Amino acid sequence: MRCHGRRWAPLALAFVLLAVATGCRAGRSAGSAPPGTSTHTIRVNGQDRSFRVYRPAALDGTEPAPLVVMLHGGFGTAKQAEQSYGWNEQADAGHFLVAYPDGVERAWNAGGGCCGVPAKNGVDDVAFIEAMVRAVEQATPVDPRRVYATGISNGGLLAYRLACDTTTFAAIGPDSATMLGDCPAPAPVSVIHVHGSADHNIPYDGSPGDGFATIDGPSVPDVISLWRRVDRCAPATASTAAPVTTSVATCADGRSVELIVIVGAGHQWPGSQSKPVVERALHLDPPSTALNATDTIWRFFQAHPRPA
Repeated sequence: MRCHGRRWAPLALAFVLLAVATGCRAGRSAGSAPPGTSTHTIRVNGQDRSFRVYRPAALDGTEPAPLVVMLHGGFGTAKQAEQSYGWNEQADAGHFLVAYPDGVERAWNAGGGCCGVPAKNGVDDVAFIEAMVRAVEQATPVDPRRVYATGISNGGLLAYRLACDTTTFAAIGPDSATMLGDCPAPAPVSVIHVHGSADHNIPYDGSPGDGFATIDGPSVPDVISLWRRVDRCAPATASTAAPVTTSVATCADGRSVELIVIVGAGHQWPGSQSKPVVERALHLDPPSTALNATDTIWRFFQAHPRPA
């Protein structure tokens, strides 16, 4: 691992042991996750992959903390996701770690032929995310029952792929996404999905999108129904506080599958700060102000650790 960040002595030994065990090359930083943001590189399947880690100053590195993996959307980056969606501030308040991985050529291979260069070249992004989580865990105390994944658009697609192909995550929180590719035997996982009813890139009803990439996946209700079957959920109950409708199903072993639909919202991260230049570059709509997705998703994660 090559790590670039401020020195943090208590993690020095763990970082050295990780570097020796994995055959990675250590950079100048003594610790893997110093307070604030640090940047890292690991080699996965012969390719250097980069990610950022944010550690709140309140975490002293002695007690296992939750870890949230935030997956940027198509055309985005780890740095852009860190700056755009408010997860660092949420981590300060909630005392958890955040990892921001970088996709190859600003995209993720999420299955079903999507998306971009990673899909074309068969990049194993699931292997990368799992390797990143292990690297963080080996150098920084992480609660293995409280590892979560969230993401927007292409990142949300990858969150579903992680739920289909791994048992790493206690819960996922896709936004403005659907599920692509095969998912024949997924393990139970809690799910919170946020979607705008007017999303034209990844339409709620499953019709082909008209964004930069044509996403033609199942409808959001169909995806949610699948996970409610996987999680052995009771019938859902719905409530509306216009323009937001929330449908909650309680499931076996304390899990839950929740769908939040914002009427009139497009392809965006609700509650984020509007940045027109970024929105144009990432093919996003202005964010809805009806909901703070970061706070909502974190509260869901906080309430749904992996069952003991």
